[in-house]
Amino acid sequence: MNRRLKRIILVIIDLMIFAVTIGFSYLFLNPFVSISQSDVTYSFLFLITIYCILAYSFKTLNKINRYTSIKETLTHCGLITLDYLITSTVLMLFNLISMRFLFLSYILTVIFIPGSRVIWRIIIEHRVKLEKIENNTNNAVLRTLIVGAGEGGSLFIKNLRHNPEINLVGVIDDDINKIGRTIYGVPILGDTNEINETVQKFEIDQITVAIPSLSPKNLDRIVNFTTQANVKVNQMPSVEDIVKGTYQVNKFKEIEISDLLGRDEVKLNMEEISNQVSGKTILVSGAGGSIGSEICRQIIRFSPRKLLLLGHGENSIYLINRELQEIAREENIELIPVIADIQDRERIFKVMKENKPNIVYHAAAHKHVPLMEYNPSEAVKNNIFGTKNMAEAAKAANVDNFVMVSTDKAVNPPNVMGATKRVAEMIVTGLNEKNKTKFAAVRFGNVLGSRGSVIPVFKEQIKKGGPITVTDFRMTRYFMTIPEASRLVLQAGSLAKGGEIFVLDMGEPVKIVDLAKKMIQLSGEKSSKVEVVESGIRPGEKLFEELLTTEENTEEKVYEKIFVGKVTNAPLNEVLNFVGSLEHLSDDELKEQLVAFANRKIKLNEKKQQESSSIVYA
Repeated sequence: MNRRLKRIILVIIDLMIFAVTIGFSYLFLNPFVSISQSDVTYSFLFLITIYCILAYSFKTLNKINRYTSIKETLTHCGLITLDYLITSTVLMLFNLISMRFLFLSYILTVIFIPGSRVIWRIIIEHRVKLEKIENNTNNAVLRTLIVGAGEGGSLFIKNLRHNPEINLVGVIDDDINKIGRTIYGVPILGDTNEINETVQKFEIDQITVAIPSLSPKNLDRIVNFTTQANVKVNQMPSVEDIVKGTYQVNKFKEIEISDLLGRDEVKLNMEEISNQVSGKTILVSGAGGSIGSEICRQIIRFSPRKLLLLGHGENSIYLINRELQEIAREENIELIPVIADIQDRERIFKVMKENKPNIVYHAAAHKHVPLMEYNPSEAVKNNIFGTKNMAEAAKAANVDNFVMVSTDKAVNPPNVMGATKRVAEMIVTGLNEKNKTKFAAVRFGNVLGSRGSVIPVFKEQIKKGGPITVTDFRMTRYFMTIPEASRLVLQAGSLAKGGEIFVLDMGEPVKIVDLAKKMIQLSGEKSSKVEVVESGIRPGEKLFEELLTTEENTEEKVYEKIFVGKVTNAPLNEVLNFVGSLEHLSDDELKEQLVAFANRKIKLNEKKQQESSSIVYA
């Protein structure tokens, strides 16, 4: 049935209700009040004419009746009230009608016309429910316990209560004033401390957390309660997921480990970043990677004039370019995919010269520690020479700001990857000169969900039934989410004065073995079924990571969660001489020399000068 036919049916129903209510009022009052049939006819014609005009003006007939809400019902009642006020005023001027007659017909009409919409909604919802029952071939009904009796939980229950596959048993909430009440007929049974007992008592199959604004700390606390009860736990989608269309409001979303390890969002100085990025030409290297692609997603929100997506992988650049095209068209942003290898010095200089970017975010790098131990020359070519090419090309093209993405593995590095990133930091910060390109670096911890991270590996091992392999049960790591890491890059670019290294305050480190156990819990598997075993430390790995050396620590605060320290770098000419000496070394010599130089344990045969540069960490 199309919308036009539905509107015609609604008009006919409304006119019939007017006719019935007016006819009933006439028959009911006629023995007591003298009312002429002509007066009744005038009243009917006035009422339906004014009603049709008002309904058209307020678009009452355009609303989708299956979603009729209290607000729309009250609006409809108001429209009918206005109709009767106008009609009674006109008829009173000519002394044509009894006010008791009009009042009685008004009461009946204001009940039955909006009531017809509610009945329509009930019929449609019942029909949809029957269709879902017919399509539910597995006949499995999940007994579900909802955590959260606020607005999020109420909305979730409202959209889920007609799902034949779900039996909403009850709600858990820590507000003691709500316990004993109901939400859409679903009882609030107790608080989160009673989850285990509630699960056992009501034979719950799954628990759904329906508090979109819940902090990671509190979500972790609730998950701990639910996992003690040995039931599957999930959550309602966030508002952002619903708006993006990733999830519908009545769909369940798996709780990811990043939801538990995430921290309170770092608040950005949006005005400062917008002033720097808006209307400018921005280049992002490694734009197809985990961090690089997220930097692009964040940047495009600030409406740059041109955004250059530079990367070596054709497919990854194609994907991020396709993802951003619609936004770029809407905001009139020139989006340019650039296939280029940062090791190709001539190509990089050409790209910089032709496009003249205002800001460069350098995220391209080899980052896998064990792989780089086996391929040290490739790590040097990409992480050192590639960064050198990018930085020197940016300086030659008079780029305003150059921000390099680094890693906490650059601190006291025992491995090739960390050592190459530390040397790259030295080159980038060493190139900084007054009144020229401002160079800065940003150190990250481990990024949740990025390529090569431990999370996908653990997920695959759990799916296979285990065991989960942890290299050493004592091992700890700092973690942050991809969006948080990318936002820090943007903030670093806006704060940079030249020569800094920015590092995020990442809170407390996480034991990898605890991370593995938490992922087993989230999977719904019992911990006794999936074993966690030690596999031995891999080449180049450390038991723990550091964000700063002892000498670099400081308490001087320059921004929310951002602090400034001092680090002593080797002079740039010494660093470049060392880099030049690496080309003809064997792999074993290369590893030894890189790690020693990055830890300042070797010096070149030339006069040394102490050169300091600022370091910033958050």
